Amino acid sequence: MRKICLIIIFASILGVVGFAQKEKVKHNPEYDDKPIHFGYTLGINVMDFSFGRYYLRNPNTDTLYADLTRLNLGFQVGMIADFRLGEYLNFRVLPSFNFGQRDLIFFVNKGRDGMQPVKTFKIESSMLDLPLQLKYKAKRINNYRPYLIFGSSVRYDLAAKKKYKIDDEEFILLRPFDIYGELGFGIDFYLPYFKFSTELKLSLGFLDILNHTPPEVHPEYVNALRKLNSQMLMLSFHFE
Repeated sequence: MRKICLIIIFASILGVVGFAQKEKVKHNPEYDDKPIHFGYTLGINVMDFSFGRYYLRNPNTDTLYADLTRLNLGFQVGMIADFRLGEYLNFRVLPSFNFGQRDLIFFVNKGRDGMQPVKTFKIESSMLDLPLQLKYKAKRINNYRPYLIFGSSVRYDLAAKKKYKIDDEEFILLRPFDIYGELGFGIDFYLPYFKFSTELKLSLGFLDILNHTPPEVHPEYVNALRKLNSQMLMLSFHFE
C-alpha cells in the first residue's frame, strides 16, 4: 500500500499547484454558507488484503503462501449529507454501496522453479458502507477549493457467505462486518448550478475478517493465513 500512499501525496501536490491563478468571477459564492446540503456520489475502487502469514502447520505438505498479485476495478454509488460546522470544517455522512472482487492466489515454493500458483479464490464483495467524515477545507480560490477528509466507516459485506461450498471449491470465508479508518484528499469545483468534487481516499480495515474455522476438506488454505485485513482505494466523483 506504500504506492497508494504516494499516489495520494502526489495528487495533493498537483491540486495545490493548480490553484495559483488570477481572480475570477465566483460561481455560487454563498454555497458554503448553507447549514446542510445533499448530493450523490459515484466512483471506482480497488480492494486489497493485508496478510498475516506463516507456514502451513502440516509438515507433510508443501508450504502455502497467499498473495494478491493483481487488483480488480470495482464501483461505488451512494448519497451525501453534509453539515456545516464552521468556515473550514464540515461533517459528512455518505451511505453507499461498494462492489468489487479480490483474487486470492495460493503459491507453493518449488525450489529452483520458484513460487508456483496452485489455487485461486475469486472473493466477491457487495458492501453496505456508512462513512462518517470530517472535511477540512482550505480557503476558496476562485471556483476551486482543496480539502482533506479523515474519519471512519462501518461496512457490512452482503456477499460474505456463512457456509463453505465444497462442490464449488470455496474454501475461504470472510466475516461480513468491519470497521475502517479513512484518509483522503479532494478538490471542490464550483459550477454555475452545482458543486462537483473529485476525491481520492484510502480506507484501512481494523478487524481480522478471516473465518478461522477451516472446512473439513482442504483446511490448509485457511491454516496458511494468520489473519486478513481489508484495504480499499477509492476515486469518487461527488455531485452536490
